[in-house]
Amino acid sequence: MAAPLPDGPEAVRAILPLTEAAKARLSAYVDLIRRWQPVKNLVAPSTLGDIWRRHMADGAQALAAFPAARRWLDLGSGAGIPGLVTAILLADEPSARVTLVESNGRKAAFLLTVARELKLPVRVLNERIEQVSARSGAEIGPVEAVSARALSPLSKLLEQAEPWLTQGAVGVFHKGQDFASERDTATLSWEFDLVEHPSRIEPDSRIAVIRGLARRRAAG
Repeated sequence: MAAPLPDGPEAVRAILPLTEAAKARLSAYVDLIRRWQPVKNLVAPSTLGDIWRRHMADGAQALAAFPAARRWLDLGSGAGIPGLVTAILLADEPSARVTLVESNGRKAAFLLTVARELKLPVRVLNERIEQVSARSGAEIGPVEAVSARALSPLSKLLEQAEPWLTQGAVGVFHKGQDFASERDTATLSWEFDLVEHPSRIEPDSRIAVIRGLARRRAAG
């Protein structure tokens, strides 16, 4: 088992390389979460004292699992983890683009504020995921990776991400301790290639990387 990560920027650096510019942006993001938390309830209050490890480093695991991707779609973004963390880490890449989908208007306003203040390559869609999926996200443009953290059981998550995953995008999903059961249920309806990365944050959690999604054909 890997050694526990410290809290602070070094927790992120243990996941992947961290430039000084990215460190400064992440620090500003942490400050914004703390400032907005009393009125927006962005993260669980019990995690604020461990915010770098529980949120910044955890969010960084998405890009670490698929570092080649530059065009990301983050579903159910909430406070922006992993979507805003990905955007911060890619902010100096000319081709980077991260689209955040969040139906809660208060949280969407927070995402827009962070993106504006930190000058991130981000677009925020204040819509339900189902609305964006129904349009196949035509206005989003090419997507290389779809991320989500603690959003839906895997079967539902694959349905939500289907328009992009069946067109070649890779799913990069934070999943909890029930993932084995979710995976087995999902294979009843879906075919996919799966690589599981152990989480550096929670020992029983996984970063699930999914490719080649297709609906399973009914027998007979």
